[in-house]
Amino acid sequence: MSLSHHSPSSDITLRINGTSHPMTIDNRTTLLDVLRERLALTGTKKGCDHGQCGACTVLVDGERVNSCLVFAVTAEEREIVSIEGVAALSDGGELHPVQRAFLDHDGLQCGYCTPGQICSAIGALGEAGRGWPSHVTEDTAAGVADVAELDAREVRERMSGNLCRCGAYNGIVEAVLEAAGAQDTATVGGAR
Repeated sequence: MSLSHHSPSSDITLRINGTSHPMTIDNRTTLLDVLRERLALTGTKKGCDHGQCGACTVLVDGERVNSCLVFAVTAEEREIVSIEGVAALSDGGELHPVQRAFLDHDGLQCGYCTPGQICSAIGALGEAGRGWPSHVTEDTAAGVADVAELDAREVRERMSGNLCRCGAYNGIVEAVLEAAGAQDTATVGGAR
């Protein structure tokens, strides 16, 4: 007796960075592999491939997700933004304010984690803007009153799912604070 081991595939259309991409894919294919291998959008990085490092973070319907943990078939009919499409989210079509802040505050070194860090920061600021509390929010019932009130502690907690082997964390925190319009004297222009 011979067992057939075939994997079903699906015809789907993914909307990525404002463009529709019809394709037939194996149902087990991750969104990360579709981005990198099928569409050559290699800005999204494959780090751990287990959802632990954040290098593969993209935005799906404005929410940050680890694309290595998402089956591509589940992302059909959703708006996906990879690092290649982040600039288009800004009003002027130039760099997104988070991208500009990362450059201005040296929020990168080797740059491998930077695309995921930027997508995660955009998602984290969106979450804070909707009042979502984090683990370190003082009054979790009240949430976050204003994204501009974020401090370094909040940013560190919200970005904790994104690792940087080079240790550019101080610049990353400063960049996110600037993008939020926040001022935290403990880290911005002051002692660290």
